Amino acid sequence: MKTFKIVPKIVECDSVSDFCADFSLNENDLVFMSKSTEKYFSGKMNGAHVIFRGDYGSGEPTDEMVEKIYGDISGISYDRVVAIGGGTIVDVAKLLSLKSFHPVIDLYDKKIPAKRDKKLVIVPTTCGTGSEVTNISILELVSRKTKMGLADDELFPDYAVLIPELLTDLPYKFFATSSIDALVHAAESFLSPKATSMSREFSLKAAEMILNGYLKIIRNGKDSRFEVMRDFLLASTYAGIGFGNAGTGYVHAMSYSFGGKYHVPHGESNYVLFMAVFREYQKIAPNGLISQLNKKLSEILECEESFVYEKLGEVLNQILPLKPMSAYGAVEGDIVPFASNTVNLQTRLTQNGYVQFDENQVRGIYRSVLN
Repeated sequence: MKTFKIVPKIVECDSVSDFCADFSLNENDLVFMSKSTEKYFSGKMNGAHVIFRGDYGSGEPTDEMVEKIYGDISGISYDRVVAIGGGTIVDVAKLLSLKSFHPVIDLYDKKIPAKRDKKLVIVPTTCGTGSEVTNISILELVSRKTKMGLADDELFPDYAVLIPELLTDLPYKFFATSSIDALVHAAESFLSPKATSMSREFSLKAAEMILNGYLKIIRNGKDSRFEVMRDFLLASTYAGIGFGNAGTGYVHAMSYSFGGKYHVPHGESNYVLFMAVFREYQKIAPNGLISQLNKKLSEILECEESFVYEKLGEVLNQILPLKPMSAYGAVEGDIVPFASNTVNLQTRLTQNGYVQFDENQVRGIYRSVLN
């Protein structure tokens, strides 16, 4: 039996002002946001407790970051968490809504139960994470030199709020990496054995909207992305619904070791491995669900199905040039431990793979994208 569900209420707001009026921010709220976003909310916080992502370091979310935040907010009383930002802010905010999340590594080791006792409102400011509709929080566990995901229904937000206005000054690099991340979410969740017919519809629609947007950007230039930013924001949420129900597979599982060690942004580390993993899927089981995905992609990209990955690679490379793992610092000696980590520690993700790889196959994929 397979199930499909959308837990958060999804709200579309025309402006930040509308959001603030509808959600009535006040002194009982803990708002987690970036300083660059603060300008949109000037004079609209009404006494809410505000903490800024930049005060706790840069890069991907880590257990050390969460522990620092815990120390700063332990004396604050709040009954609602409002996360306004990208993947780091969203993943951390989910933890801040729990009754207990310290020490955070015990939470990820399931020594502390995930129990939410505060309301949670997520407002994404990128077009990739999809985390506003999922029950997953991903952290880099610094002492273990890897990323891990905590998946628990207690992490589902109460509201996912989509405000295209907040993406109007999203830098191109962040747009590219986040939207490619959403495309990976869509493709991996479509192939997952946990997917349902309904979740696959969301995954396919997300892929279609993203790729059509890319084709427009390639034709008309980078600034044309702002004309379709609402589509990218919706596509990210659609992809989040897809992978929130079906999960992601080997692309994410393999990117965690690489991205965790070399501090590569999540969407970018996924991009490095995306095509290599899917070519291996295609090689092993060409006649399964992947043939349906390839047919849809070939229709969007207007190419023969047999050339779909070549064409997809060309399109993505025009949006963001693809770099090998070595460009981020990875070396041959990383391949064996990365593969071991993938097979032995990332089973939450690998179980969602279109096919199952053994450790030698995983090493081969890493080696193919090393240089």
